[in-house]
Amino acid sequence: MSEKIKLTLSPVVAAYVRQGTPLESRLAGCTAAESMSDTDRVMLLFCLSKDAEPAVHSSAFASLKSLPVEVISAFIESPNPHPHILHTLSTLCHNYPVSSPVSESSLSPEVDENDVPIDESDTDSEDQVNEEDEQFLSKYKMAQLMGIAEKIKMALSGDKEWRSILVKDSNKLVSGSVVKNPRITESEILTLVKSGIQNDEIMRLICANKEWIKNYKIRKALIENNRTPVQNASRYLATMDIKDLAQIAKSKNIATVISTMAKRLLVNKKR
Repeated sequence: MSEKIKLTLSPVVAAYVRQGTPLESRLAGCTAAESMSDTDRVMLLFCLSKDAEPAVHSSAFASLKSLPVEVISAFIESPNPHPHILHTLSTLCHNYPVSSPVSESSLSPEVDENDVPIDESDTDSEDQVNEEDEQFLSKYKMAQLMGIAEKIKMALSGDKEWRSILVKDSNKLVSGSVVKNPRITESEILTLVKSGIQNDEIMRLICANKEWIKNYKIRKALIENNRTPVQNASRYLATMDIKDLAQIAKSKNIATVISTMAKRLLVNKKR
Protein backbone atom coordinates (compact mmCIF):
# COMPACT_ATOMS: atom_id res chain seq x y z
CA MET A 1 0.00 0.00 0.00
CA SER A 2 1.49 3.32 -1.02
CA GLU A 3 2.06 5.96 1.60
CA LYS A 4 0.07 9.13 1.16
CA ILE A 5 1.13 12.68 1.87
CA LYS A 6 -1.11 15.57 2.74
CA LEU A 7 -0.94 18.75 0.70
CA THR A 8 -2.64 22.01 1.57
CA LEU A 9 -4.05 23.37 -1.67
CA SER A 10 -5.51 26.68 -2.73
CA PRO A 11 -9.22 26.63 -3.60
CA VAL A 12 -8.47 27.05 -7.32
CA VAL A 13 -6.33 23.88 -7.32
CA ALA A 14 -8.64 21.89 -5.03
CA ALA A 15 -11.54 22.51 -7.42
CA TYR A 16 -9.88 20.20 -9.95
CA VAL A 17 -8.64 17.42 -7.66
CA ARG A 18 -11.00 17.05 -4.71
CA GLN A 19 -12.86 13.76 -4.37
CA GLY A 20 -15.78 13.42 -6.75
CA THR A 21 -14.41 15.80 -9.39
CA PRO A 22 -15.64 14.61 -12.83
CA LEU A 23 -13.14 13.23 -15.32
CA GLU A 24 -13.84 16.08 -17.74
CA SER A 25 -12.94 18.65 -15.09
CA ARG A 26 -9.73 16.84 -14.15
CA LEU A 27 -8.70 16.71 -17.80
CA ALA A 28 -9.54 20.40 -18.17
CA GLY A 29 -7.27 21.10 -15.20
CA CYS A 30 -4.21 20.07 -17.20
CA THR A 31 -4.91 22.93 -19.60
CA ALA A 32 -6.21 25.38 -17.01
CA ALA A 33 -2.96 25.04 -15.06
CA GLU A 34 -1.14 27.14 -17.67
CA SER A 35 -3.12 30.25 -16.71
CA MET A 36 -2.60 29.83 -12.96
CA SER A 37 0.09 31.27 -10.72
CA ASP A 38 3.40 29.39 -10.82
CA THR A 39 2.82 27.72 -7.45
CA ASP A 40 -0.74 26.64 -8.22
CA ARG A 41 0.35 25.42 -11.65
CA VAL A 42 2.98 23.12 -10.17
CA MET A 43 0.71 21.90 -7.37
CA LEU A 44 -2.17 21.11 -9.75
CA LEU A 45 -0.04 19.27 -12.28
CA PHE A 46 1.69 17.33 -9.52
CA CYS A 47 -1.67 16.18 -8.09
CA LEU A 48 -3.14 15.36 -11.50
CA SER A 49 -0.03 13.40 -12.45
CA LYS A 50 -1.01 10.95 -9.68
CA ASP A 51 -4.56 10.54 -11.03
CA ALA A 52 -5.71 6.94 -11.49
CA GLU A 53 -7.22 7.78 -14.90
CA PRO A 54 -4.49 7.20 -17.55
CA ALA A 55 -5.63 10.10 -19.73
CA VAL A 56 -5.37 12.57 -16.84
CA HIS A 57 -2.13 11.13 -15.58
CA SER A 58 -0.46 11.20 -18.99
CA SER A 59 -1.54 14.74 -19.81
CA ALA A 60 -0.51 16.15 -16.42
CA PHE A 61 2.74 14.18 -16.42
CA ALA A 62 3.72 15.55 -19.83
CA SER A 63 2.88 19.12 -18.76
CA LEU A 64 4.81 18.73 -15.51
CA LYS A 65 7.84 17.36 -17.33
CA SER A 66 7.91 20.30 -19.74
CA LEU A 67 7.46 23.08 -17.17
CA PRO A 68 9.50 26.20 -18.02
CA VAL A 69 12.57 26.79 -15.87
CA GLU A 70 11.14 30.08 -14.56
CA VAL A 71 8.02 28.31 -13.27
CA ILE A 72 10.09 25.66 -11.50
CA SER A 73 12.35 28.33 -10.01
CA ALA A 74 9.35 30.30 -8.75
CA PHE A 75 7.98 27.21 -7.01
CA ILE A 76 11.37 26.41 -5.47
CA GLU A 77 11.57 29.96 -4.11
CA SER A 78 8.00 29.95 -2.75
CA PRO A 79 7.47 29.69 1.03
CA ASN A 80 7.93 26.11 2.28
CA PRO A 81 7.76 24.16 -1.00
CA HIS A 82 6.91 20.54 -0.22
CA PRO A 83 10.02 18.30 -0.32
CA HIS A 84 8.22 15.52 -2.22
CA ILE A 85 7.28 17.91 -5.01
CA LEU A 86 10.78 19.40 -5.04
CA HIS A 87 12.17 15.93 -5.42
CA THR A 88 9.81 15.18 -8.30
CA LEU A 89 10.81 18.39 -10.06
CA SER A 90 14.52 17.79 -9.54
CA THR A 91 14.37 14.27 -10.95
CA LEU A 92 11.65 14.56 -13.58
CA CYS A 93 11.91 17.96 -15.20
CA HIS A 94 15.58 17.62 -16.05
CA ASN A 95 15.39 13.96 -17.01
CA TYR A 96 17.40 12.67 -14.09
CA PRO A 97 16.48 9.18 -12.80
CA VAL A 98 14.90 8.84 -9.37
CA SER A 99 17.54 7.37 -7.09
CA SER A 100 15.95 8.11 -3.72
CA PRO A 101 13.69 5.96 -1.53
CA VAL A 102 10.73 8.07 -2.69
CA SER A 103 9.12 6.37 -5.65
CA GLU A 104 6.48 7.78 -7.96
CA SER A 105 3.86 5.45 -6.49
CA SER A 106 4.55 6.56 -2.93
CA LEU A 107 3.82 10.19 -3.68
CA SER A 108 0.05 9.95 -4.18
CA PRO A 109 -1.38 13.09 -2.57
CA GLU A 110 -4.35 12.80 -0.26
CA VAL A 111 -6.63 15.78 -0.80
CA ASP A 112 -9.91 16.54 0.92
CA GLU A 113 -12.03 19.57 1.72
CA ASN A 114 -10.36 20.05 5.12
CA ASP A 115 -6.99 20.56 3.48
CA VAL A 116 -8.05 23.65 1.52
CA PRO A 117 -7.27 26.94 3.30
CA ILE A 118 -10.13 29.44 3.40
CA ASP A 119 -7.89 32.49 3.63
CA GLU A 120 -4.25 33.49 3.88
CA SER A 121 -4.26 33.23 7.69
CA ASP A 122 -4.05 29.46 7.28
CA THR A 123 -0.75 29.50 5.39
CA ASP A 124 1.33 29.12 8.57
CA SER A 125 0.01 25.61 8.99
CA GLU A 126 0.79 24.45 5.46
CA ASP A 127 2.92 21.41 4.73
CA GLN A 128 3.55 20.01 8.19
CA VAL A 129 6.46 17.64 7.53
CA ASN A 130 7.63 14.91 9.85
CA GLU A 131 11.41 15.23 9.65
CA GLU A 132 11.85 11.81 11.25
CA ASP A 133 10.07 10.20 8.33
CA GLU A 134 12.68 8.19 6.41
CA GLN A 135 11.23 9.54 3.17
CA PHE A 136 11.64 13.17 4.16
CA LEU A 137 14.19 14.81 1.88
CA SER A 138 15.96 17.84 3.22
CA LYS A 139 17.48 20.29 0.79
CA TYR A 140 20.88 18.89 1.61
CA LYS A 141 19.80 15.36 0.76
CA MET A 142 18.15 16.56 -2.43
CA ALA A 143 21.39 18.25 -3.43
CA GLN A 144 23.08 14.85 -3.32
CA LEU A 145 20.61 13.58 -5.93
CA MET A 146 21.07 16.46 -8.34
CA GLY A 147 23.23 16.49 -11.42
CA ILE A 148 25.65 19.33 -12.18
CA ALA A 149 23.22 21.17 -14.47
CA GLU A 150 20.50 21.04 -11.81
CA LYS A 151 22.84 22.27 -9.11
CA ILE A 152 23.97 25.19 -11.25
CA LYS A 153 20.36 26.23 -11.92
CA MET A 154 19.54 25.95 -8.22
CA ALA A 155 22.68 27.89 -7.28
CA LEU A 156 21.61 30.68 -9.63
CA SER A 157 18.01 30.88 -8.39
CA GLY A 158 17.73 29.16 -5.00
CA ASP A 159 17.10 30.68 -1.59
CA LYS A 160 19.62 31.31 1.18
CA GLU A 161 19.56 27.68 2.34
CA TRP A 162 20.32 26.41 -1.15
CA ARG A 163 23.10 28.97 -1.53
CA SER A 164 24.74 27.94 1.75
CA ILE A 165 24.67 24.30 0.64
CA LEU A 166 25.82 24.71 -2.95
CA VAL A 167 28.57 27.24 -2.30
CA LYS A 168 30.43 24.37 -0.61
CA ASP A 169 30.00 22.07 -3.62
CA SER A 170 33.25 20.50 -4.85
CA ASN A 171 32.41 21.46 -8.44
CA LYS A 172 33.62 25.04 -8.98
CA LEU A 173 30.99 25.68 -11.67
CA VAL A 174 28.30 25.00 -9.06
CA SER A 175 29.85 26.91 -6.17
CA GLY A 176 30.81 29.79 -8.44
CA SER A 177 27.22 30.10 -9.66
CA VAL A 178 26.06 30.90 -6.12
CA VAL A 179 27.66 34.34 -6.16
CA LYS A 180 25.90 35.04 -9.47
CA ASN A 181 22.52 34.50 -7.80
CA PRO A 182 20.73 37.90 -7.91
CA ARG A 183 19.24 37.24 -4.47
CA ILE A 184 22.54 36.88 -2.63
CA THR A 185 23.11 39.59 -0.04
CA GLU A 186 26.17 41.56 1.01
CA SER A 187 26.03 39.94 4.44
CA GLU A 188 26.28 36.52 2.78
CA ILE A 189 29.24 37.69 0.72
CA LEU A 190 30.93 39.03 3.86
CA THR A 191 30.39 35.73 5.68
CA LEU A 192 31.67 33.84 2.65
CA VAL A 193 34.87 35.87 2.42
CA LYS A 194 35.48 35.59 6.17
CA SER A 195 35.04 31.82 6.04
CA GLY A 196 38.37 31.46 4.25
CA ILE A 197 36.84 29.94 1.14
CA GLN A 198 39.41 28.34 -1.17
CA ASN A 199 37.61 28.84 -4.49
CA ASP A 200 39.65 31.29 -6.57
CA GLU A 201 36.81 31.79 -9.07
CA ILE A 202 34.46 32.93 -6.31
CA MET A 203 37.07 35.37 -5.04
CA ARG A 204 37.55 36.72 -8.57
CA LEU A 205 33.81 37.22 -9.03
CA ILE A 206 33.49 39.01 -5.69
CA CYS A 207 36.37 41.33 -6.49
CA ALA A 208 34.82 42.09 -9.88
CA ASN A 209 31.50 43.19 -8.36
CA LYS A 210 31.69 46.97 -7.92
CA GLU A 211 28.65 47.12 -5.62
CA TRP A 212 30.09 44.63 -3.14
CA ILE A 213 33.47 46.32 -3.19
CA LYS A 214 31.82 49.56 -2.05
CA ASN A 215 31.20 47.81 1.28
CA TYR A 216 34.08 48.65 3.65
CA LYS A 217 33.70 45.42 5.66
CA ILE A 218 33.87 43.31 2.52
CA ARG A 219 37.02 45.10 1.36
CA LYS A 220 38.65 44.53 4.75
CA ALA A 221 37.65 40.86 4.74
CA LEU A 222 39.10 40.48 1.24
CA ILE A 223 42.41 41.96 2.40
CA GLU A 224 42.48 39.46 5.25
CA ASN A 225 41.70 36.53 2.95
CA ASN A 226 44.87 35.11 1.42
CA ARG A 227 42.97 33.86 -1.64
CA THR A 228 42.31 37.44 -2.75
CA PRO A 229 44.58 38.41 -5.66
CA VAL A 230 47.43 40.61 -4.41
CA GLN A 231 46.63 43.40 -6.88
CA ASN A 232 43.09 43.62 -5.52
CA ALA A 233 44.08 43.41 -1.85
CA SER A 234 46.72 46.13 -2.29
CA ARG A 235 44.16 48.42 -3.92
CA TYR A 236 41.71 47.94 -1.05
CA LEU A 237 44.45 48.67 1.48
CA ALA A 238 44.52 52.32 0.43
CA THR A 239 40.88 52.68 1.56
CA MET A 240 41.41 51.37 5.11
CA ASP A 241 41.42 53.69 8.11
CA ILE A 242 44.44 53.94 10.41
CA LYS A 243 43.05 51.56 13.04
CA ASP A 244 42.47 48.76 10.54
CA LEU A 245 45.75 49.39 8.76
CA ALA A 246 47.55 48.95 12.09
CA GLN A 247 45.69 45.69 12.70
CA ILE A 248 46.52 44.40 9.21
CA ALA A 249 50.16 45.43 9.54
CA LYS A 250 50.53 43.39 12.76
CA SER A 251 48.58 40.35 11.62
CA LYS A 252 50.49 37.10 11.21
CA ASN A 253 47.66 35.53 9.24
CA ILE A 254 47.99 37.89 6.27
CA ALA A 255 50.42 37.50 3.38
CA THR A 256 53.74 39.19 4.12
CA VAL A 257 53.54 41.37 1.02
CA ILE A 258 50.18 42.77 2.17
CA SER A 259 51.21 43.37 5.78
CA THR A 260 54.38 45.11 4.56
CA MET A 261 52.33 47.38 2.30
CA ALA A 262 50.02 48.11 5.22
CA LYS A 263 53.00 49.21 7.34
CA ARG A 264 54.16 51.61 4.63
CA LEU A 265 50.67 53.10 4.19
CA LEU A 266 50.37 53.46 7.97
CA VAL A 267 53.63 55.40 8.17
CA ASN A 268 52.55 57.71 5.32
CA LYS A 269 49.16 58.39 6.91
CA LYS A 270 50.74 59.27 10.23
CA ARG A 271 53.03 61.89 8.70
